[in-house]
Amino acid sequence: MGDQLVHHAPTTTNRAVFIRHLLDDIRALELMVQDGKIETGITRIGAEQEFCLLDHLWRPAGNALEILAEIDDPHFTTELALYNLEINLDPHVLHGHCFSTVEQQLTNLLEKATRVAGRHNSRIILNGILPTIGPRHLREDYLTPKPRYHALNTLMRQARGRDFEVYLRGVDQLAITLDSVLFEACNTSFQLHLQVCPRHFVPAYNWAQAISGPVLSLCTNSPLLLGRELWSETRIALFQQSVDTRSSSYALQDKQPRVTFGDQWLHESIAEIYKHDLSCYKVMLTKEIRQSSLDVLEAGGVPGLEALNLHNGSIYRWNRACYGVGGGTPHVRIENRYLPSGPTVADEMANFAFWTGLMTGRPSQYDDLPALMDFREAKANFFKAARTGMDSVLSWCGESVPAKDLARDILIPLARQGLAKHHINQQDIDRYLGIIEARLSGNDGSRWMIKNYRNLNRKKRQDDALKVLTKAIHHNQQTNQPVHTWPEVNSTLAANEAAQLVGHVMSTRLLTVTEEDLADLAIKIMQWNDIHHLPVEDQKGSLCGLLTWTNVAQYIEGNEAGAGLMVKDIMVKEVYTATYEMSLEEASSLMEEKAIGCLPVINREHMVGIVTRVDLSHFSND
Repeated sequence: MGDQLVHHAPTTTNRAVFIRHLLDDIRALELMVQDGKIETGITRIGAEQEFCLLDHLWRPAGNALEILAEIDDPHFTTELALYNLEINLDPHVLHGHCFSTVEQQLTNLLEKATRVAGRHNSRIILNGILPTIGPRHLREDYLTPKPRYHALNTLMRQARGRDFEVYLRGVDQLAITLDSVLFEACNTSFQLHLQVCPRHFVPAYNWAQAISGPVLSLCTNSPLLLGRELWSETRIALFQQSVDTRSSSYALQDKQPRVTFGDQWLHESIAEIYKHDLSCYKVMLTKEIRQSSLDVLEAGGVPGLEALNLHNGSIYRWNRACYGVGGGTPHVRIENRYLPSGPTVADEMANFAFWTGLMTGRPSQYDDLPALMDFREAKANFFKAARTGMDSVLSWCGESVPAKDLARDILIPLARQGLAKHHINQQDIDRYLGIIEARLSGNDGSRWMIKNYRNLNRKKRQDDALKVLTKAIHHNQQTNQPVHTWPEVNSTLAANEAAQLVGHVMSTRLLTVTEEDLADLAIKIMQWNDIHHLPVEDQKGSLCGLLTWTNVAQYIEGNEAGAGLMVKDIMVKEVYTATYEMSLEEASSLMEEKAIGCLPVINREHMVGIVTRVDLSHFSND
């Protein structure tokens, strides 16, 4: 998330000063490109690894700061949520054994994090979206207490003017509202960096856009969110909605989301991206900057372009243009932000080598992509790939091609050529691209996860299925064998640790009636669905009563006298409820004390589930 020294509530004055620095930074960048002051003639790679922390129950832990302090390594840094951390890997020249060197460093750093996390009764896991994240992990108390994160949360809510809403439809449907940006924290990625010659930035960036859909289609690993089966790479839609500051109105407007693929090809230079972004996106974060980048440049120095980098960090392009200074020398690079974390380090490195080989193996015929492909083809490919992964049919230069065929016939050979051009070790080329090739006839992360989740769901409660799935992912990651070799999860595998809270065992598949419905309708719903408890809502959707089979039996017995009654006439009006965090022991005691068979589960006055004696009896038998 970058610089933490930001203004939490920028004033009109410091915002104006910051924008002046932004304008100076863009002009300074243009001058450096024009005068050849940005490094050329060398290509480097780098990466950032985001990962999740698990507690002993295979759920998100909240101890990132304690683990980070004990790790005490500058490669590690915080992330938005207290159950995530990030590793910044060292850059390497694209040559020889660079990929296996990066893999070894990443493996060593993850092992270091694993040892420290173990001393805090925690584990680490690589996954695009952690299966066991629940609604309670999206509350603001899981936000990492750093100025930048709180500033981002506050300013984005102010810009949006209301809470954040997520609506996703896949095999299942998810519609939920949140009062913070913590949906963003559900996403963990493996971000790739490739240094690019500034003179060739335009064709390189356009090529990065064109290959995004095809590359993503082979690398998906995030099909589940809150127990719902959604997109093959749900992160793409979730991230866009989680930081969407746009507000709707009666006017038809074309405002850009802050998470974006872009809307057109690049034509001029890297500065064109920053000009577009300053034109289309409000400045949200500011900081104090002591010297103009133009003054630094005029004095013969190398400007850091601090304002530009801060603003750029609050706009989430899936392919992000980056400026940096290393060893006193400025450079530009392209950051690939759309690939998920996991399933294993081997899988991630295969994705890295595949993308890098494609980027550097671009044939000259693709130098002028606007003449070959409509930008909307590339953009549509990206979202098709996110939805349907390897089953996608993509558009490539006007032809419809299955993603697997495009990879096998065109892209993997191009990647081999690109890696060979930079003299990458042949064993590394064969190993990493061999993983991509094997994936085409087997599983990627999403396919493996969905197949096993469906199988587990047939035999276990949803919460147990998600825990067992997470446990199996963690176990398989320890082998570092790529996901296409992973075995099926044994459905008899136990999660070991029993559920403890109501939120772990409650049912979220709710049938309800309104207080104005006919009692006869409510009875039929209960009979047809073999349920003994039916929550009753008022016209605003709030819980106002409960029908139990005892009510129904009394109504049926006196039906002749009571024909035509409404639900409100026979329902129980005094309803005892539970919360996510209520312990199962407490819920059981409350049911026993009040002689009731269920507890509707309430979150902020809205019913989000129901827990019954049957649920608790399953728990007691585990």
